[in-house]
Amino acid sequence: MEGFGEDEWLALDKLYHVLFCFFISIFFSSLCYRTSNPFLRRWSIFLGSLVSLSAGAAKEAGDHIGLWSSSGASLKDAVADLLGVLLASLSLSSFRRFSRAKFHEDVPIRRVSMV
Repeated sequence: MEGFGEDEWLALDKLYHVLFCFFISIFFSSLCYRTSNPFLRRWSIFLGSLVSLSAGAAKEAGDHIGLWSSSGASLKDAVADLLGVLLASLSLSSFRRFSRAKFHEDVPIRRVSMV
């Protein structure tokens, strides 16, 4: 882990972490949502978030063991990853809630006769 004075909260690296996890979450959640499997559709936001957090944790583990030329793992990077996933989850759930409500308003209800 890095020292407290070396890792700034508002560094460009933290923005990269937020954006990386945000877009990974959006991408995998959208991928799951477009399948015909109802389980994947129902849990798409959770699964996208899980993949994104796993990628962020793998990056931090790689930093810790020295796979990349960085100064090591950082708790602040992990917090930035969580922030990106949280922003993606909130935007996806609000987008789906509003788009679903709009979709149901525009589509007329068709009745099916049992005869």
